Parts: sequence; C-alpha cells; structure tokens
Amino acid sequence: MQRFSATAGQLNSDFSRGQPTHMARFIFITGGVVSSLGKGLASAALGALLQARGYSVRLRKLDPYLNVDPGTMSPFEHGEVFVTDDGAETDLDLGHYERFTGVAARKTDSVSSGRIYSNVLEKERRGDYLGKTIQVIPHVTNEIKDFISIGEDEVDFMLCEIGGTVGDIEGLPFFEAIRQFANDKPRGDCLFMHLTLLPYIKASGELKTKPTQHSVKELRSIGLAPDILVCRSEGPIPAKEREKLALFCNVRADSVIAAQDLKSIYEAPLAYHREGLDQAVLDAFGITPAPKPKLKRWEDVADGIYNPEGEVKVAIVGKYTQLEDAYKSIAEALTHGGMANRVKVRIEWVDAELFDKEDAAPYLQGYNAILVPGGFGERGTEGKIKAAQYAREQGLPYLGICLGMQMAVIEAARNVAGITEAGSEEFDHEAGKKRFEPVVYHLKEWVQGNHTVARTVGDDKGGTMRLGAYNATLTEGSAVARIYGTTQIEERHRHRYEVDTKYRDQLEKCGLQFSGMSPDGRLPEIVEWKDHPWFIGVQFHPELKSKPFDPHPLFKDFVRAAKDASRLV
Repeated sequence: MQRFSATAGQLNSDFSRGQPTHMARFIFITGGVVSSLGKGLASAALGALLQARGYSVRLRKLDPYLNVDPGTMSPFEHGEVFVTDDGAETDLDLGHYERFTGVAARKTDSVSSGRIYSNVLEKERRGDYLGKTIQVIPHVTNEIKDFISIGEDEVDFMLCEIGGTVGDIEGLPFFEAIRQFANDKPRGDCLFMHLTLLPYIKASGELKTKPTQHSVKELRSIGLAPDILVCRSEGPIPAKEREKLALFCNVRADSVIAAQDLKSIYEAPLAYHREGLDQAVLDAFGITPAPKPKLKRWEDVADGIYNPEGEVKVAIVGKYTQLEDAYKSIAEALTHGGMANRVKVRIEWVDAELFDKEDAAPYLQGYNAILVPGGFGERGTEGKIKAAQYAREQGLPYLGICLGMQMAVIEAARNVAGITEAGSEEFDHEAGKKRFEPVVYHLKEWVQGNHTVARTVGDDKGGTMRLGAYNATLTEGSAVARIYGTTQIEERHRHRYEVDTKYRDQLEKCGLQFSGMSPDGRLPEIVEWKDHPWFIGVQFHPELKSKPFDPHPLFKDFVRAAKDASRLV
C-alpha cells in the first residue's frame, strides 16, 4: 500500500511498516447541524472505552481548512496549538485524544486540506502523475486515503475525526475519500458515527429531531450512512424521540446515543458507557462476546473531580483570555493537578494588558498562585513582567511557561540584577524606541537529534520554531529535580526565542538559578528562584503531557504549593 508522503518526508520520515499481523477496524466520526458539538471529546471518550475493553487504539484528525497546519493561526481563530513529540503543530482535539487515551500523537495523526493539496501539487511538479490532469477525484481523495491508512496494522481500532460539519464545501473531498475508503475495505471493517444536536424548544417543551434528520439526509446524499447517532442534548432523550430518530435516520434504536451536558469532560467515558456507545460500536462490528470493560481508572478520575477537599484560586495572566480554548491544555493540566491534591482549582483569567502601565497588585490580590502562559508578540508583555514581579515579591507560587519564563527572566534582570534595559529581540528590536539589552534573543541554531538546525529571522513563520520533544538536564538538589524525581527529562517545545546564557552568571549571583539546561549546556530550559517558596519558569510546554490519570509533576506540585499558600491566607 502506498504510504502518505509529505514535503521532505515530513509526515512519515520516521514511519516504517513492519509485517502486518492484523488490520485495524476504522471508525469515522462526522458532525452535523452545528460545529463545536464535541466530536473530539466523543472520539477521545470512545477511544478510552475501547482501551478499557482491552483494545489498542489510535486517533487522528482530518481538518478541511486550507492552512497547512494551525501553527500560524491566531489563537482567537483556532484555540491552542497542540504539539506532538515529533514536532507537529496540530488541532487541540489531539490534546483530548492524548489526555483520554495516553497514546502519544504523531505527525501522522493530523492533516489539513492545505497539507493534502500541497502534497498533491508537489507530486505533480515532480512528475509523479506522468502528465495526467490532476483532479479532486482520484488524486486528492487518494492522498487522503493514503493518509488514513498509515499505521493501520499497528492497532485494533483507528478513530478518524472529520473536522467541520456535513454540508461544508471544503469538507467534501474528505467525505468522498472516506466513502471510497470504506468501499475499498472488506465489508464490516468501517463504521460511521455521526454527532448532531437535538435542540430543546423551551416554549413548547419539545426536543426537536428534525435538524438531525436533515443532517443525516445530507450525509446520505453524499453516499455515507451513519451506523451510530450521537445526539447532543441538555437532558435524556425520551423513548419516543429515540424511536423517531432510529426510524427516520435508518439506525437501530440502541445505536441512538444521548450525549448530555456534563459538569466535567472527564465524566464523558463513564457517561458514554452508561448510554451504551462502546457496546453499540462492538455490536456494529459484530464483535461477540464483547470483552468486559475495566473502568476503575475513570471511576477514580471522576471521584477526584467531584469529591475535592478544598479549593485554590489560580490566576492565568495571559493575552488571549477572551477565548479559554487558547489555553486549553493549561486549564486541563491545572485540573489534573487539583485532582492529585484533592482540591478544586478555580481558574480565573486575567488580561495582562489591564496592568501594562499600572500597578498589578489590585488585579492579583487574593489568588493562591499565578501562572503566566506562552504567547507571541509584544502586546501584554509588560503586564506579564509585572505579574512575575508581584509573585516574586509576595512569595506567591509562580509558574511561567515559555514566554512566561522569558518574562520572569527579564523581570529579574531589570529589578534584581540591575540590567534596567533588559528586553527581548521578539518585540523590542521592532519597536525601535530605545537601546535595550537582549536578555531574550532569536534562536538561530540548535541541536536536534544528531544534526544542527539553523533558522533566520526572515524564515517563513510556519513550522520554523523549535518544535517537539527535547531532552533537558536538571541540576542536582534543585526544586525541579525534586519535583521530577530525576535529573533527565524530555519535554515538548514550541518557540523561536531563547534566554541568553551570557547573562547567566549575573542572574545566578542574584539568586535566579538556571536549574535546567539542554544536554549541550547551551539553551536554558528551567529557571527558579532559590529563596522563593515556589517560583519556576520553563521554556517548554509541560501542559501538553499531563493526563487526568497521570498529572504532570510540575502542575501537581504547583497546585500543592497553591494549596499550601491558601492555608496561610
């Protein structure tokens, strides 16, 4: 079978196919009526339930937008960018997939129309199509099918979520591709699950099925028939409406699954199991007798969420606070840290621009901890610097991530080390307002594996950052070494600016310890104030590896410190 190819082998350079022992069964998840119903969450929960029954799974996302990836998209447009170990910038749904299944996502688990068309056009330029006319069918659809097939001999179930909703013009090539794909496979190897909305009309007290009927009609008009309907609703689906949906949408009544609103997304696996989703999937594939599920992991997770023994307030001081999805993984990692400490983490979003030019104290008083996340550009950075200063001076637990670490270093340089003109090349060189000391500089060269990567300021923005998993060495006896329980770690990165080590001695004399460095000692990975109760800045993104059943050590200890701080108030 032809493997999916990409520029310079981007998507499958590390993928090698062994001798196939079995082929995966495929589950295609589509959406209708409206967007943002929770296809990613439903896919992740189903993957977790199949794992609970002893099966191996892999989840992937097919996005119809024309961007090559979400890496250069505004967080207000797309939410956060989730980064994989092998350096792919992907949709935030891959974060759900990892958090629910624990299966590390790869480059080959996310693709967009832009990447598909880019691959096709590059092949045409190389002459791979032997001068044929390039068309959506078969060339684009074949490229999509090749992508879907990657790794099909590695797992029992492959879950593929199609972004957008049925009827979107840009999604048609994907729907056509999965239609062809199902026909190419042996009968019974593919299943279609369709997620829709059942709106409740309060005035008449009715749950309306007509939008779902129209959505299924649209799906059937392009050759796809759903085997399972997952219907978002505020409450249970009465038997009458369930039977009506089964009749008019041509599915079994026990394959109409209610997806009710939940207090926590981590209740989803248990809720879907109660509704019979995993059993409906196994029945549709003819898998009998079905292995019994082992759900203790998710019962423990639910217990940790719904039975806290206290509460802590954490301020996230950022610049994209109007859209919480921009910091989705951070919010979830804090929740995981709360579960590990048996406390509820009450997150409050604080716009860093509010105190760019005024005192931060009135905005930050009353919190048990402060977290400053990543970001790009100058807007809001002075507010983030003041947040770091407030946390340092007040002895408040502080976690700075990526830009949040850089702002903490600039704050230390300005207010403690006497480097009053400390700044960053990311924005200060563009402003041209004054002389400055570039404590943070544009990263031009670094080591990745066995080779050196070089970048210039004039490079394209997309895919040119330091991306993916890199190793770091921690200082013996440091706070982070205690938290991790080791001096060798691996974390995911997404940045193009670094703290300059030429200021290291000057800063360390003032108490800011460079407690984590790249293996070659050239790039700072972690800084911490030695005489502070809990003040850590990290250049990487620890939130990307946190899971409800395996909280990230940094977030677990950060919430513990916030819990201790709350007792002192």
